[in-house]
Amino acid sequence: MNIEQLRKYCLSFPHATEDVKWGNDLCFCVGGKMFCVTGLDGSGHISFKTTPEKFAELTELDGIIPAPYVARYHWVAVEKPDAIDKAELKELIANSYQLVFDKLPPKVRRALS
Repeated sequence: MNIEQLRKYCLSFPHATEDVKWGNDLCFCVGGKMFCVTGLDGSGHISFKTTPEKFAELTELDGIIPAPYVARYHWVAVEKPDAIDKAELKELIANSYQLVFDKLPPKVRRALS
């Protein structure tokens, strides 16, 4: 999935926004909280949040590592584009969006609904 496809997909979620952080990272957020990050350098690396169980499963695959700085929150970084297929990647990003949305404070969720 290239950066434009990723951008289109992530922004298709309700109330999703995008922002450039740290000078070179395109971040997709809901309620001000990130659910997916990719580099603007075209490297194809994509990071997202997952469940503890899926984190353990994904980090066993070649090309997927614990995401630097946020692995303790069960974020993974896909370093090789062919590490997982596009359909599974889309499902994982959708799950990341939902995990982040569900953890938003009730007041923020209500404001978004």
